[in-house]
Amino acid sequence: MSDVAAVRTYLISLQESIVEAFEAEDGKRFLRDAWQRPQGGALEGDGMSQLVEQGALLERGGCNFSHVRGKALPPSATQHRPELAGAPFEALGVSLVMHPLNPYVPTVHMNVRMLTAKAPGGDAVSWFGGGMDLTPYYGFEDDARHFHRTCADALAPFAAASSDPSDSNEGRELYPRFKRWCDEYFFLKHRNEPRGVGGIFFDDFAEGGFHNGFALMRATGDAFLHAYLPIVQRRRGLAYGEREREFQAYRRGRYVEFNLVWDRGTHFGLHGGGRTESILMSMPPVVTWRYDWKPEPGTPEARLYTDFLRPRDWANE
Repeated sequence: MSDVAAVRTYLISLQESIVEAFEAEDGKRFLRDAWQRPQGGALEGDGMSQLVEQGALLERGGCNFSHVRGKALPPSATQHRPELAGAPFEALGVSLVMHPLNPYVPTVHMNVRMLTAKAPGGDAVSWFGGGMDLTPYYGFEDDARHFHRTCADALAPFAAASSDPSDSNEGRELYPRFKRWCDEYFFLKHRNEPRGVGGIFFDDFAEGGFHNGFALMRATGDAFLHAYLPIVQRRRGLAYGEREREFQAYRRGRYVEFNLVWDRGTHFGLHGGGRTESILMSMPPVVTWRYDWKPEPGTPEARLYTDFLRPRDWANE
């Protein structure tokens, strides 16, 4: 049986702990914007958007909590569960994107979420999703290795469920599967290019039932600060100039393209009648596009493409 109240309590606590940590790093307080959708509409519920702009660390960063109930699941949520098309649902989660000012500090994204729905005449079905991924502008191997190893450690206690009773846990760890899923998901097909160095991603996860899925979601959420803050603290003091800022703005264009063209979460929110201001909070504040631009070979900008924007087994290097 799903315990929506327990998931909600955890998510609210997770959001506050993350925001407090970034407030301590940045020195600027986040704006708290509580919102509520009245009962009786196609979508009802409540949430809290927390945002900072023009901080010492973060040019723009946001961390959202939302808990909504709807009369019918939008198509973007039923791609793998057609039997639930049109079913009433609840969706709750925490989602964040942090866009640092310093181009040597990578952008980061994380979210954890649960959906529960009930088809007519059937039992309620719950499933979980989430993950985190890193998008550097100037790559550092140590940062990518640390991020991936922290993700792998978080998933180490879990193993994929198997329908074969002779199948042991060995070789069925979730990290390789979720790492590959992340590489495939955060990929700009129209550019034939990864968004960043990846991390972990999972969706429609119901293996082992509610308690296993909830534990996996908590492990992912709780690992985020351990994965990202050490990178922030290593890189935020590096000197940069106009060249680095221009490249950062150019690469942020890829972030916008992915979110608007490919991201299922963005589509779910916008197509399902979600709160537009909270959904588009993930967009970077300064972005540029250039026509058919390519970095000069041998430059640090070119090294992002040759060394980092390709799948690598970061956790085991």
